Amino acid sequence: MSGDLPLNINIKEPRWDQGTFMGRAQHFFMVTDPRNVLLSSEVLEDARVTVENYRLGIVKPGLTEDELWRAKYIYDSAFHPDTGEKMLLVGRMSAQVPMNMTITGCMLTFYRTTPAVVFWQWVNQSFNAIVNYTNRSGDAAITMNQLGAAYVSATTGAVVTALGLKSLAKHLPPIMGRFVPFAAVAAANCINIPFMRQRELKCGIPVTDAEGKRLGESSKAAQQAIVQVVVSRIGMAVPAMAIPPVIMNALEKKAFMKVRNHKQNNFNLVFATPLCCALFPQKSSMKVSSLEPELQENIRQSNPNITTVYFNKGL
Repeated sequence: MSGDLPLNINIKEPRWDQGTFMGRAQHFFMVTDPRNVLLSSEVLEDARVTVENYRLGIVKPGLTEDELWRAKYIYDSAFHPDTGEKMLLVGRMSAQVPMNMTITGCMLTFYRTTPAVVFWQWVNQSFNAIVNYTNRSGDAAITMNQLGAAYVSATTGAVVTALGLKSLAKHLPPIMGRFVPFAAVAAANCINIPFMRQRELKCGIPVTDAEGKRLGESSKAAQQAIVQVVVSRIGMAVPAMAIPPVIMNALEKKAFMKVRNHKQNNFNLVFATPLCCALFPQKSSMKVSSLEPELQENIRQSNPNITTVYFNKGL
């Protein structure tokens, strides 16, 4: 061992208490920090080496605890927690705010014509498909054919849903038309996320004990994880897509106020992303009794004292 930093700092877990909403919010404010998108490959690699070496008991000379935690959050923002692979740039949670600010603004602005709805829903769902794949739970491999089929199913289903809602909105008051993007996004998340993560539903995701020891794979844990992610994603869209339509409808002809409202949308997105991620901890849990009977039996035979298992739900 070199350096003065002790080796008992648990960087496998977040820095803040994940049993509280505020602790989860602080954690996700760090993970979704848009500034992480601008970090160079050299900075990311340095963070990876720092974190992985610390886990092996190797401490860089002069490394402080704050620097270690900073490296841990840079690492978490760019590398998949299960596979350790560097994630696609636009699929990282730190890219959510700038990407969603652009796409949401266009969806709220260009919603009147069918071609515009189709195009921006396709852009949005293509982006969501990348995010859902990048932030999937587990380390099971997926073939290009499976990925392609999931992408086509997810984006087609989402676009068809958006068109159906737009057609329905024609028979409703004009203000309802402004809610089409939000309704379409909410419905599409219910389609896109399960499709892009369907392999998890078929093969299961890793479940562990409190110390991180792998106990097996569970499809029921995958179901719970995907439901939690769907709820979080819909929650992210509420501040920017469900509230502003009411304001925009009333102030449509006032250009100054309209500009201010778009700025407010951006402000909402900055805070909505980490706060909605914080609805559920990334490391979720469930009772052993809720798992598949065969997995329950295996756990009880090898670890009879374990009553709760843990898993990465994805983001």
